[in-house]
Amino acid sequence: MNGWTEHVIWWHVYPLGFTGAEREAVEAAPVPRLRGMEPWLDYLLDLGCNGLALGPVFASSTHGYDTVDHFRVDPRLGTDDDLRWLFDACRSRGIHVLLDGVFHHVGRDFAPFRDVLERGTASRWARWFHLDPTADGPDGFGYRDFEGHRELVALNHAEPEVLEHIVSVMDHWLDAGASGWRLDAAYAIPQQALREISDAVRARHPDAWLVGEVIHGDYAAFVREGGLDSVTQYELWKAVWSSFNDRNLFELAWALERHDGFTGEFPPSTFVGNHDVTRIASRLDDADLLGHALAVLFGVAGVPSVYYGDEQAFRGVKEERAGGDDAVRPAFPTTPDELAPLGWPVFHVHQELIGVRRRHPWLTGARTSVDDVANEQLAFTSRAGDQAVTVLLNLADREHRFDGDGAPAVLAASAESADPWLLPPASWRILAGD
Repeated sequence: MNGWTEHVIWWHVYPLGFTGAEREAVEAAPVPRLRGMEPWLDYLLDLGCNGLALGPVFASSTHGYDTVDHFRVDPRLGTDDDLRWLFDACRSRGIHVLLDGVFHHVGRDFAPFRDVLERGTASRWARWFHLDPTADGPDGFGYRDFEGHRELVALNHAEPEVLEHIVSVMDHWLDAGASGWRLDAAYAIPQQALREISDAVRARHPDAWLVGEVIHGDYAAFVREGGLDSVTQYELWKAVWSSFNDRNLFELAWALERHDGFTGEFPPSTFVGNHDVTRIASRLDDADLLGHALAVLFGVAGVPSVYYGDEQAFRGVKEERAGGDDAVRPAFPTTPDELAPLGWPVFHVHQELIGVRRRHPWLTGARTSVDDVANEQLAFTSRAGDQAVTVLLNLADREHRFDGDGAPAVLAASAESADPWLLPPASWRILAGD
């Protein structure tokens, strides 16, 4: 584990949406929208985070995941100097920056693929892609894409030049000031290619944190075989809202046992919201259980992140259609003072729980055991050496006393009780362990 990642808590932002950029790239002078994020850096710190995880910032045709130039900032966000300015502004505040590397696929306007469109399989870049000259189509040949999205052209990771390009991009922006990379769609990149990439990057940047987007599959293998530091913990994300909605905390208990198996090998990237999923406040049938979800997020091992707006109880439903991500990738106001007052109570809950996490950084690599579980109650303990915290969850509309002794200190709670083991209806509590 990199030393600094034991202490990092990310605030995850999708820049094109956050800054109100146009939906599609236009031929115009760059607009320095990245500099408009300055007021939000102090907000990030006030929340308790110390990392800024950026979605795509490089030149693309539309949503950022159809990259056309990995070495150039999207003009809708500004120039390369504007991104370097943001790196400096973050560094001066002690904030780490994580970049989003879309290296499984590129947009059709990516220069090497444009050459292929002009020259076909005779192109000097033809080996960079999975081409099928026998396939019928408007281009005169077929090609592998990303999950049926024709505008996203899959790269050929068996081609050494492709891996060299990816490594050079990652090194370039790490040199410029980034602290690490999220590798988009890492689950679709061969693990051997990931290993070659990660080994090459670490040769120059040993402290860089590399996290892969892995939705399903053998999480630990992407760390062991792919050389990554971490992967996204979608299993835990799903179990949180699903078990709450179904009033079946046995599902969460099972996921926590799985999670403990992962944490024995690496610290997972944990979250209850991101740019690709329905917001947690909308996903939960009972939005009053948002605090319970956060108690899980900050009470288990891993490297946690907060998706911008979730800390203000923003709502938004992801839909499987063109533009279906818009509701979960909204523009933010110019300054925090312009946020609606209704979201600040949830912001303060985040502050309280992030504060607990920052006072117990050992939680990043803790081991978790389930102490007690019923349909609507769950107790689990996260422990490292002689340090421990216990999380108590009660979903029921009646009070519940957990089987515990003594009077441990209450580190955070949604409701008070003279007995630390007695939880009022629909409440949560975090206790100091032995």
